Amino acid sequence: MSTHIAVLTNPSAGKGRGQSAAESALERLRERGAEVRVYTGTTVAEAKGLVAQAIAAQPAAIVVIGGDGTLSGILDDLVAAALPVALVPAGTGNDLARALALPRHDPAAAADVALDGVARMIDVGEIRSGAAVAAFLTIAALGFDAKVSERTNRLRWPHGALRYYLALVIELMRLQPLRFAVSVDGQPLQERPGTLIAVGNTPSYGGGMPVCIGADPSDGMLDLVEVAPLSRIRLLRLFPLLLRGSHFARREVAHRRARTVHVRAPGLVVYADGERLGEDECTITVRPRALTMLTPYPATSDVRARG
Repeated sequence: MSTHIAVLTNPSAGKGRGQSAAESALERLRERGAEVRVYTGTTVAEAKGLVAQAIAAQPAAIVVIGGDGTLSGILDDLVAAALPVALVPAGTGNDLARALALPRHDPAAAADVALDGVARMIDVGEIRSGAAVAAFLTIAALGFDAKVSERTNRLRWPHGALRYYLALVIELMRLQPLRFAVSVDGQPLQERPGTLIAVGNTPSYGGGMPVCIGADPSDGMLDLVEVAPLSRIRLLRLFPLLLRGSHFARREVAHRRARTVHVRAPGLVVYADGERLGEDECTITVRPRALTMLTPYPATSDVRARG
């Protein structure tokens, strides 16, 4: 294996923040004497082709500069390569970086982790829907929150955060409970109408909203959060609690841990890591300790070096 570091960049990540993050991270790596080989792509297809080239060159580690979506798009390749991965957060939400305590506002400090960090084996989620199989790292959203993501992607105006808020208002006006049927760890399907279901490998989505507060990406489990049918007013009242991570105290919210969750519902859409990954019916499972991430030193008690 070579001693060089492969650096994959996505300049379009985080509405263009990927470019400046890449410049800062590369400058730091070179200042510290690292041999780097840079691979730049802006689409999923480009990223998959570039990561294959990078892996074939047998680097000592792979640095990914981008957001959760950038990383999840090449996740299967990274898992198969079994190489340490460092993430320089440059996305919109950066929820994996939050879960792993990575520097989110300092690309140079995040690049230091590629050289000084410790290896942590983390779990990878998997969604099967129809014939499609996709891996994810943060939270699978099913229900109201997934519909907001879907609406946001369909809107062409306005730009930035206003587009998300407009999508939120539209879906709030259209709010209806979904007729979820849920099976947990092979138990019989149960009809459980609800507002949303979140299946988390990490605590937060949407840039820090801790819907699955307490989820640990190294425990070999998924955190299942179900929100019962709510009126528009009650849903609006729940949001401040969700932002504070105190929503588990509400009777409308149920939380448990699981290894496999099967969900079906008419009109169901499934989003994870910012991408649409399923519809109508899905099975969500976990691949324990499937990916090696480089995280800041000192490590927490659940950190283990590979090997």
